[in-house]
Parts: sequence; C-alpha cells; structure tokens
Amino acid sequence: MRTTVRRHLGKVVAGAAIATAATAAMIAITLPGTAGAEGNGNGGGGAGSAAGQGQAGTDGTGADGSGTDGTGAVGPGVVAAAPAEGAKGKGRDPLTDDEIARVERIAADRTLMRSAEDVEGDRGPQTLSVDLAEPDTDEIDDPAAPRRAEVTYYDYTDDTLVSRTVNLDTGKVEDTRSGRGVQPPLSKDENTEAAKLLIADPLGAGLRADYQDATGKPLTSPDQLQLSSLVYRAVKGAQPAAFDQCGTHRCVRLLLKVKNGPWIDTRSLVIDLSTRKVASLTR
Repeated sequence: MRTTVRRHLGKVVAGAAIATAATAAMIAITLPGTAGAEGNGNGGGGAGSAAGQGQAGTDGTGADGSGTDGTGAVGPGVVAAAPAEGAKGKGRDPLTDDEIARVERIAADRTLMRSAEDVEGDRGPQTLSVDLAEPDTDEIDDPAAPRRAEVTYYDYTDDTLVSRTVNLDTGKVEDTRSGRGVQPPLSKDENTEAAKLLIADPLGAGLRADYQDATGKPLTSPDQLQLSSLVYRAVKGAQPAAFDQCGTHRCVRLLLKVKNGPWIDTRSLVIDLSTRKVASLTR
C-alpha cells in the first residue's frame, strides 16, 4: 500500500490484517471475510458429439440417463424454475413475500405511523425485522395452530424498540411490547444512513481520502462500499462524553470495505443515528 494511504485516518488495510486488529480491539468480533472477491461461478461444460452414442437428453442427462452427453463429457446443466410462491405459507414454512407485506401493513397502524420516525427522519417507524413467531407452548404439536409473525421496529422519536405479534389467520395484532435501551443489530437502511452521515461529515475526510487512494475515484455514496456494522454501547468513563448516550441512543461503528477492494479502517468513529452526529473515540 502506498505511503499516502497510511497518513489518513481510515487507513486501507488488507482483509486479514484488519480482522486481526478487530479481534484484538473487540472481543468475539470477526470482520467479514473476503466478500467482494467471489468467483464468477461459471463452469464450462463442453458439448461433445453424440454420433453413434445416442441423442443426449435435453434435461442435461445423456441418452442413458447418466448425466453425460453420450461421449463421457458432462452436458450443460439445466436450472429448474423455482416453484411459484404461494400467498400464504403453511405450518412452520418461512413467511412468504405476501405475508411479510401484509404483516407490515397490519403492525404499523395509524397511531404508530403518525407518531414514529424512521432513521431518515421520515414519518413511520424503522422496520428492523419481520420473522415467523414461535408457537405458543400449547400449540407446538397442533397442526392447526395459527401462523404468527413478529415485527420489530425502531422509533427514532424517543429511541424505543417496538415489537408486535400479528396473527396471520385473523389479521390482528395479538401482542405489543416496547422498551428503551434495547439495541438489536442494525438494518440495511440504517447502515446505509450511517455511511451517508460519515461520508458527509468532516471526520469522514480520512475515509474519503483512503477511498480515493485505493480506487482513484471520489467517494460520494454508500453504494460504493460494502457495509457491515456493530452496535456501539457506551462504557462509563471509557470514552468521550459525546458517547454517553450510546446504548440508549442508536449508535454504530461501521466496518467498511471498498467493493472488490481493501478494507478501510474507521473503527475509531461512531455515528449516533439518534442525533445524526459523528464523533471520534480518539478525541
């Protein structure tokens, strides 16, 4: 890596090096692996002559059903179309797209839509997850037990985590729980917003410079980066006062990688999504 890169705050490091540093700095945390360096996944399959050997099948098997084209060479593979996804699943089947959309509409009622704000400050809560709920204890062996979904939101107006259980059979919200100081992993939209704030902030100058050094191009959008994150919680007396509310506020440390390129170390920077401010652990 060029010397100029090392002068910047977010120095560019190899994936293995930053993973080692992350392990030393954060117990039980391992950075993503060599994402962005995937193989192309295209395997070559020659089509040999079938003369004197029988006509090769059109489903990727030979005339003898052996999976070859009759000459011993493996024929081209055939990808079967995925079966149509039903509007409603059964039993413990994963939620269908239709079910997820319906559950989100039911759970985010008018009251929540009017009072809550998402990570961008728009009206309505920030959706974190929609998952199939576990059955009640007395329903575990009941094949006719209703399907339920658990929807989790974050309300940025008062940093409240809201969870609602929706009965997919009746279309009713059966349970609502809320609390503060609970910080589940961030959603894709939250990671994107955190990266936007960091790129635009004066403390993101090192990140922008390192990206320029690594690619020769300016960094202007989170789309240019591979994003992952860690929720940051304040430890009393262990960091600057700017982070005292982290844990009640939604705070994040980003783990950033140039797409198809190196890691950029920004672990000393914390983005408070509740206040939309960036601060450094070293200042």
